Amino acid sequence: MLKKIKELFIPQQLLKGNCGIEREMLRVDKNGYLSFTDHPEIFGDKVLNPYITTDFSESQVEVITPALDKIEETYSFSKALYDIVALEIGDEILWPQSMPCFIPEDDEIPVAKYSEEGREAEEYRNKLLKKYGGKKQLISGIHYNYSFNEEIIRKLYESSDKELTYKEYKNSIYLKVARNYLRYRWIIVYLLGAAPVIHESFLNGCSCKLKQISEDGYTVNGAVSHRNGECGYRNKEELYPNYDTVEDYVESINKYVNDGVIDSYKELYSQVRLKAKNPKNFLNSLLEDGISYLEYRSIDINPFEKGGISLNDLYFLQLLNIYMLIKEESSYDKWQQEAVRNQHLVAKYGIENVDLIKDGEIIDRRSWGLEILNEMKAMNSELNLGKEDIINEAIAKMADSSLTYAYKYRKLIEEKGYIKANVDLAEGYKESAYNNRFKLEGFEDLELSTQILMKEAIKRGIKTDIVDRSENFISLTKGEKVEYVKQATKTSKDNYVTVLIMENKTVTKKVLAKEGIKVPVGEEFDSLAEAKICINNYIGKPIVIKPKSTNFGTGINIFPEGANAEDIERAFEIAFKFDKTVLIEEFIKGKEYRFLVIYDKVVGILHRVPANVLGDGVKTIRELVELKNKNPLRGKGYVTPLEKINLGENEAIFLKQQNKDFDYVPLAGETVYLRENSNISTGGDSIDYTDDIPQKFKDIAVKASKAAGAKICGVDMMLEDYSDENTNYAIIEINFNPAIHIHSYPFIGTERKIAVEVLKLLELV
Repeated sequence: MLKKIKELFIPQQLLKGNCGIEREMLRVDKNGYLSFTDHPEIFGDKVLNPYITTDFSESQVEVITPALDKIEETYSFSKALYDIVALEIGDEILWPQSMPCFIPEDDEIPVAKYSEEGREAEEYRNKLLKKYGGKKQLISGIHYNYSFNEEIIRKLYESSDKELTYKEYKNSIYLKVARNYLRYRWIIVYLLGAAPVIHESFLNGCSCKLKQISEDGYTVNGAVSHRNGECGYRNKEELYPNYDTVEDYVESINKYVNDGVIDSYKELYSQVRLKAKNPKNFLNSLLEDGISYLEYRSIDINPFEKGGISLNDLYFLQLLNIYMLIKEESSYDKWQQEAVRNQHLVAKYGIENVDLIKDGEIIDRRSWGLEILNEMKAMNSELNLGKEDIINEAIAKMADSSLTYAYKYRKLIEEKGYIKANVDLAEGYKESAYNNRFKLEGFEDLELSTQILMKEAIKRGIKTDIVDRSENFISLTKGEKVEYVKQATKTSKDNYVTVLIMENKTVTKKVLAKEGIKVPVGEEFDSLAEAKICINNYIGKPIVIKPKSTNFGTGINIFPEGANAEDIERAFEIAFKFDKTVLIEEFIKGKEYRFLVIYDKVVGILHRVPANVLGDGVKTIRELVELKNKNPLRGKGYVTPLEKINLGENEAIFLKQQNKDFDYVPLAGETVYLRENSNISTGGDSIDYTDDIPQKFKDIAVKASKAAGAKICGVDMMLEDYSDENTNYAIIEINFNPAIHIHSYPFIGTERKIAVEVLKLLELV
């Protein structure tokens, strides 16, 4: 098989399988007690949300990544889902490992509640509660879903003798991998095991004798994973279904059900599951459609990873899949019984060099493990997969158990105690989620507004797909309804003429003026020569000179106190570099406010302030900037809602005009501005004024949006005194692609849920 695979495939093909993760997590309070609150309503119907649901308990969240063909994307998505959930559960936190928190007795554990559509699922859970008890149901883990790239299976089939149909051949591939996984699962338990300690409240859930290692933690010497051992959740008796063919497998399950051993196929708690195309008709679909993918169930939650599993471990599982495809099987007939024994031995004592059984012969854990890993290393080299470091890391852990998650986690429990250690980890991950609340991990290359909209959609169970990554073009699907959105605010709700109106500043002014909305008086010029003729008309008057089609404020010059002829001419020259048509307008006194209008409603108002620092009488400007830049909202390269303040030539010149420099110590309460322009891109502050601006001006903003026929619109309004509804105003611009992130995460003021308003407009919520 190795030779054939080498001949048929390049490394990139072999590393292109589809991978998805399901992770269970308990919601707990800050004292480590199981939560009794309901599953958050914001996640919608448990049955319909493809990303966030519950498992056994109402307090047990399950997050599900899509099947993705890049390991890195699966890894990032798992962390993104964690962040989404962590920020929607109030003061609660997410328990960071597989064995449960401080849990009550069985009759107090809240079973997951469902709507009528999920009533069968609720009844099934109540049956499990009676049969197995509630405490073991709260054991959580990682379920790893994998399928080979279809092209790989197709090419292997084409190179075979074709004695089987394609479906039968594909089944045989997955069945071989499944059997080998069962044989070698002990190595996953050892390398990824991270549940060596249980809480005292779980003691009666374990049949083995445990010793106390902390105030509230119990284990046995050498334990790797109680979840995969005697304390774990498993069938009342060991079951050994036939994995020779799909037909044999289905027959085995039907026999178990008919004999009353299990109530349904769902109750077969095998370490690997064959997954069907149609889960609602599972057994028939397996027979008719064949195996769609495999689900591995031996993986503990890694408490040292926010997403529950490390990137390197996902790489290792990918390599293991290829290895299990290639690895020839032994003919030893008691292999399933042997595999179960090995699993339990490693789970209970694996930190020690415990003796295992290989094809009826005794072999120690370290020797067998190194044999397998060295075979994988040779495979990696032969196929040029480039993952030697991943395998070397596993080899080091196999040789030295102190490098394993289980060993490190036990030491942590001994040091801090069971509850405190896990609460500390959980609170750290929640803080990380909050600090990154404005972004969707794994999608940082997209503009922030798109990330925010995607995050809000995923939270609510709206299926989200990227149509064109470079264009920030996504699709949002709920049931049969599909909406396409570009850059978060370009939607099907705005027509093309509306966009053209807002793009053209002259047309905008005429449309608004026709509706009685005040706009700056001015002229437009199509050439520099034409503009020069009129310069004398504007000398000494407050004016603004700007390109007709402005882009991020480029090419604009403002003269609030008027200007001489030379300065006006130079401003025209600059503006004409950015557009063939230039506008000159009266300068409206006051401050500029951005009104965000969505569907005839002002959902946010923002004022932008130039880069500045507030003195404390002790720190220099340089030190104050450094401190201000530590705010998680600030970054570089437009990946955060605000940009870090730069101390460069422009800032130095501006300070020099104030007889200051970077080493100047501002007085306590003294605000020092570092730039004249208020662009957020140059370190400016965003301040929310949504609740402070009189309704009169909100109505004017809505009227302006309606005049242009826009459903989403950014209205830039000058107000001389924002608190006075009788103050002078003028709309200087309306924008067809307003950024939502600046309103969602301002520097000062209330964070606005703008993405929800976009989803409402699209009738997706």
